[in-house]
Amino acid sequence: MSEIRVRYAPSPTGHLHIGNARTALFNYLFAKSLGGTFILRIEDTDIARNVEGGEASQMNFLRWLGIEWDESVDVGGDYGPYRQLERLEIYQEYAGKLIDAGLAYKCYCTSEELEAEREKLEADGVDYLHYGRRCLENPPTDRTEYSIRFKVPKDVTYKFDDIVRGEVTFESVDVGDWVIVKANGIATYNFACVVDDELMKISHVFRGEEHITNTPKQMMIFNAFDWQIPTYAHMTLIVNDEGKKLSKRDADTIQFIEQYANMGYLPEGLFNFISLLGHAPNSESEVLSHEEIINSFDVKRLSKSPSTFDRAKLAFINTQYIKELDSDELLELCMPHLIDADILTDKSSDWAQGLVDLFHDRLTYGGEIVDLYDAFFGGDFALTEEAKAFMATLSDTGAKTLQAFKDQLSLLEELTPEGIKKAIKQAGTASEVKGKNLFMPCRIGASGQMHGPDLPMMVALLGREVALARLDVVIKSLEGGA
Repeated sequence: MSEIRVRYAPSPTGHLHIGNARTALFNYLFAKSLGGTFILRIEDTDIARNVEGGEASQMNFLRWLGIEWDESVDVGGDYGPYRQLERLEIYQEYAGKLIDAGLAYKCYCTSEELEAEREKLEADGVDYLHYGRRCLENPPTDRTEYSIRFKVPKDVTYKFDDIVRGEVTFESVDVGDWVIVKANGIATYNFACVVDDELMKISHVFRGEEHITNTPKQMMIFNAFDWQIPTYAHMTLIVNDEGKKLSKRDADTIQFIEQYANMGYLPEGLFNFISLLGHAPNSESEVLSHEEIINSFDVKRLSKSPSTFDRAKLAFINTQYIKELDSDELLELCMPHLIDADILTDKSSDWAQGLVDLFHDRLTYGGEIVDLYDAFFGGDFALTEEAKAFMATLSDTGAKTLQAFKDQLSLLEELTPEGIKKAIKQAGTASEVKGKNLFMPCRIGASGQMHGPDLPMMVALLGREVALARLDVVIKSLEGGA
């Protein structure tokens, strides 16, 4: 296969998970880095597990991430249909060819009968891997409903060279005759995906390592039709910070792309982060643009070890992208969260702009603006233990400095950052202190904390009434010895 054609084939059984997004992304990056074609194929044959809106959700959030496809149900292509439920006649045709060639057979047994026979043969120490073949030798005359089983060849070794893992080997003796078309006429995954991969001319398959055990069954079908087998790359597991496989039940890690979008993460940041889960670009920086990520993708740099979902790295990367936003873009990112938290009641648009600008360098994601607002503007005002300890070291100069700062703020006609800077300087002159002994009491008096955002900007956003009331609380506590 000279043309590079890859596919991401989600089942519409739920929302887009980090692991699935990584699979889609690596297929996309491989295709784009080599000028190939990226196909989105919907594998919807597991009808019982399909959820309403699952297909649309997967596609919406792939696009939100910045992953576009060349062929699919929405953009068309020369190799459709791109939903498996629309391809059932194709699978039936190819299953019939296998039956005609003696490579598959009709099995009339129910699952209960097969299970009972399996248990009996296993108890007797008899090989039960091919027990369904009794229908091949002596088909019942009183039944019309059947599944179609592939007749696994004996004593065959299946080998393939995996891009990530090197040579992988399986023995046919370990695989029983398996169903390729169920009694309801729907092809099973391992059969349908092979037929689709061949007819859609798929050259490479990037997928999670949990699919390795599917590979020998798929190779059997490729060999049965004398089709060329794609090149496989089974990517390593994504693990949490304890080294355990990332599970959808892992409550400590947010795992669905929709959740990150709703929290106010930037798609560029998440795209960048996911691209590093199992791939090490040849770059001094891990913060890369969309085009840089495509151009740096190299299958030789795919990891052979599990990839750790490093939440701190995700936060760092997304923060770098947020810092690149201009003021208007930042407000747009944060606005839904400010509105949902009812923070903007009686606030002007300029105040909202000032709030997000105040925390621009601190934001990890858009929704964090609510937590930062609560920490410095909302709730009951109180000093942290660290702040109390620092103020206790200043003896009587702390109260004197705060009183001077309060007096200077009271004299300002309008609270602006520039005016507040001058007020702090003048308070230092009046109380005869400077440096840390000036700025730290002023910060503590306004915020109750020793660390925080730009103080003049913060005081301006607090407003005169709140700022003076906070200073008064601290002054009285110092004078009272509290």
